[in-house]
Amino acid sequence: MAFSADELRVLRRALAVALHPAPLADADVHDCLRLAGSVDEAVREANRLRAFLLADLARYRTALPGSASGYLELLQDALAAGYDPTPDDLAALRGLRALPVAAALLERCRRLAEHSVRARLAAVTPGPRTRLLALPGGRAAAPDPKPQPKSEPAPARPQPKAPRPDRPIPTPGEVFPPRRKPLPPPAARAAG
Repeated sequence: MAFSADELRVLRRALAVALHPAPLADADVHDCLRLAGSVDEAVREANRLRAFLLADLARYRTALPGSASGYLELLQDALAAGYDPTPDDLAALRGLRALPVAAALLERCRRLAEHSVRARLAAVTPGPRTRLLALPGGRAAAPDPKPQPKSEPAPARPQPKAPRPDRPIPTPGEVFPPRRKPLPPPAARAAG
C-alpha cells in the first residue's frame, strides 16, 4: 500500500494527535476520515484481488498438466503474497516434479505447509499449567464474620474382621460344590 504526500501529511498529524491529545480542527477531522476511507477501500481491493488470484490458481490447478506453466507462475505469485499451500497444491506439484521449477516450488511449499501446521498446533496447544492463586479481595481475604462451630468427627465405620487363624481356609471344592447331573424326566424312569 502506498500513500501520497498529502495522505502522509494527514497520517503524520493523526499520529501526533494520538501521541499528544489535542483538539482537532474540523478540516483535520475530515482529512482523517477521508484517509481512513481510502485505507478501508485499499484493504477491500486487496481482498478482492486475493480472492481473484486464489480462484484463478484453482482453475489452473484443475486444468493440469496442460496449464503447468501458468499454474506455477500463479502459485509463485500467491506464495509471494502470503498464500499457504493446500494439500491440493502439494499433490499437483508432486505430479509436476519432473519440471525443475515445480520441484523447487514443491520443496518451498512443503516447508511453508510444515511451518503453517506447526504454528497452528502451537496456537492450539496450551502452555504450561500454572497454579491458580487466590486474588486479593476474594473470599480468602475477607475475615469470617462469625466463627463456625467445630464439627464432631464422623463415627468410625466398623472394620471387617480379619479371618480367624484357627479356622482353615476353604478349598474351591467346598466353596463351589460339584454340579450334579440332571435326572431324566419321570416318564423315562418308569419305562426303564
